[in-house]
Amino acid sequence: MLEGWFLYFILFWVVFLVASFAIGGFFMFRKFLKRFPKEDGKSDLDWEEHYVKETIHLWGDEEKQMLNELVTPVPELFRDVAKQKIAGKIGELALKDRASSITQELVIRGYILATPKRDHKFLRKKLNEMQIDVTPYEHLF
Repeated sequence: MLEGWFLYFILFWVVFLVASFAIGGFFMFRKFLKRFPKEDGKSDLDWEEHYVKETIHLWGDEEKQMLNELVTPVPELFRDVAKQKIAGKIGELALKDRASSITQELVIRGYILATPKRDHKFLRKKLNEMQIDVTPYEHLF
């Protein structure tokens, strides 16, 4: 039968697989919930895509570089998803404010509103590194 190190190897492997499937399932379920349509018939991801498409022409090179710089603390695996979510929120704000172009102020406001509170300390640190004053945005943190 199973004895010694082989038994422990099999038990470790079973626990590892079950944990991996649980973690993967959790993130897949979260993605499914974001893709699930709301009352208006569009999902959260549909709205993000809509706002990005509607405001893509408003983005300048400096603002794109700023957004890329701000998301550098995000792990590379999740960086594209984070940029999409943040750009969607910035686009929503731009449409709401009827902005003629995306500004640094819109990028910072959108970033603050799109990210969870636990990530704001990284944003503050990054803005300080970029020598951007955060006092006008304190009410959003």
